[in-house]
Amino acid sequence: MKISAIDIKPGNVLESDGKLWLVLKREFVQPGKGGAFAQVEMRDFRSGNKTIERFRTQETVERVSLDEEEMQFLYFEGNQATFMDNVTFEQLTIDRELIGDPADFLAEGMTVTVLLHDGVPLSVTLPQNVTVEVVEADPVVKGQTASSSYKPGKLANGRRVLIPPHIEVGTRIVVNTTDGSYLERAKD
Repeated sequence: MKISAIDIKPGNVLESDGKLWLVLKREFVQPGKGGAFAQVEMRDFRSGNKTIERFRTQETVERVSLDEEEMQFLYFEGNQATFMDNVTFEQLTIDRELIGDPADFLAEGMTVTVLLHDGVPLSVTLPQNVTVEVVEADPVVKGQTASSSYKPGKLANGRRVLIPPHIEVGTRIVVNTTDGSYLERAKD
C-alpha cells in the first residue's frame, strides 16, 4: 500500500530497495532554502542495520502490512526452533539466530508472537517475564548486603544471571526475557 511520506509513523514497516524496514523515528525538516522533507530513521528487519532516509513530502513509499500470529513453541532441533500455529496447527521452523538471546528462555508449550511477512518469519516475541529455577548459586559472602550487590547464578536453562545474595539453589525466580535480568522471587 502506497502512503505519502508525511504519513510515515514510527512502528510502520516500509519496503525499500527490496528490504523491509521498521520505522524508528520520523522528523519533518523545513530548511530555509528548498522544499520540506521527512527524515526517517529505519532498521532493516534482516540485518538489524540502521539507516536514515530523507523523503520529499510529496513522495510516496510502500507500506507493508505484517501478520502477527500466536504460536506455541514445541522443541529445538539443533539451531532450529519449531513452533505450531494455535489456529491451523501448522508447524513453522525458525532459526535460533532470528530469535536472538531470548531463545534461552523458550520452554515447551510457551506461547509466543511471531511476526510474518508473506509467510516468512521476521521476529519472535516471547512473554516479557518467565519463571525459572536457580540450579547453581555462589555462597553468600559475609558482609554482603541485599541492596548493594548481586552474585552469579545459573538457571535451569543454562543461562547465567546475577541474583541477589538471599537467593539459593532450588529457588524459582522471575527473569526478564529481553535482557535476562533478575526481577523477583517467584510467588509459588
